[in-house]
Amino acid sequence: MALILGLESSCDDSAAALVTSDRQILAQAVVGQADRHSPFGGVVPEIAARAHVEILPDLIRQVLADADIEAGEVDAIAATAGPGLVGGVMVGLLAGKGLALSTGKPLIAVNHLEGHALSPRLTDSSLEFPYLLLLASGGHCQLLEVRGVDDYRRLATTIDDAAGEAFDKAAKQLGLGYPGGPAVEKLAEEGDSSAVPLPRPLVGSGEPHFSFAGLKSAVQRAVASNEHRPEDIAASFQQAVVDCFIDRTRIALEASDAPSLVVAGGVAANRSVRAALEQLASDHGRRFSVPPGWLCTDNAAMIGWAGAERFAAGLVDGLDAPARARWPLDGGAEKVRGAGVKA
Repeated sequence: MALILGLESSCDDSAAALVTSDRQILAQAVVGQADRHSPFGGVVPEIAARAHVEILPDLIRQVLADADIEAGEVDAIAATAGPGLVGGVMVGLLAGKGLALSTGKPLIAVNHLEGHALSPRLTDSSLEFPYLLLLASGGHCQLLEVRGVDDYRRLATTIDDAAGEAFDKAAKQLGLGYPGGPAVEKLAEEGDSSAVPLPRPLVGSGEPHFSFAGLKSAVQRAVASNEHRPEDIAASFQQAVVDCFIDRTRIALEASDAPSLVVAGGVAANRSVRAALEQLASDHGRRFSVPPGWLCTDNAAMIGWAGAERFAAGLVDGLDAPARARWPLDGGAEKVRGAGVKA
């Protein structure tokens, strides 16, 4: 059994966790920064990086103390090395390098997206490779075949904005503040999802990729018109995102023989998204798996688990591992038309 210390600092959550290769989480801690960023309606990179510097050392000490473990007793240090806000990534990665150097333990530089991609296997021991993954978060929206550790084939990505970003922007337009996803979901519970005619970009086109920029603009126009209740806009927006997910994922299911459909990333915490995708998987005779809500948002347990999977595969890194703002899981995937910068 391997014991991994995981560190996460890619956006606005500082996190540390101790995870074992037999799927035990011995200790974990997450400190968010919503109160620091909410006045600006979104994450301010410099504020986030400075907060990680303040918070992360205490979190590391806390999880080690909670588990009654010394840093030198872990088998490896796993730290997010990207993609993300590079200032924050550097804070966590440098902390991981410092611990690796001082303890003589291996460093594992984890792709944050791989953390999400492998996270379902932390709580679902029966989930085997390969599986089809919808990875939907604030910065990314992709469909991938997860063939194994460090083995991914991208089937689709966003050509402009990610679904999580669209949720945050819709929340801002509706005056709900930050973070937007949970706020929109809560308001949508009181609304009529068919009340506001919003577009479903690319639905029915056969196009495998995602687009949410037009949907964001349509929400802005709906709010400005003062013709609709906020709760109806929220519900209609959420349903539009779900419809886009279902259309794109159906195409991917038809192109893949993976026996399981998995959804991960922050948007996977949305109950409407989960329910719709579970039904889609059932309709196509596929097994469905989704991590618990706390494991969908940014956390260090998923980084520790990805570290455990990579450590078992003999994948460790040197102290020269770089911090990366962009880091695709499928580096050989063809560029996508349009912006494609989040592929």
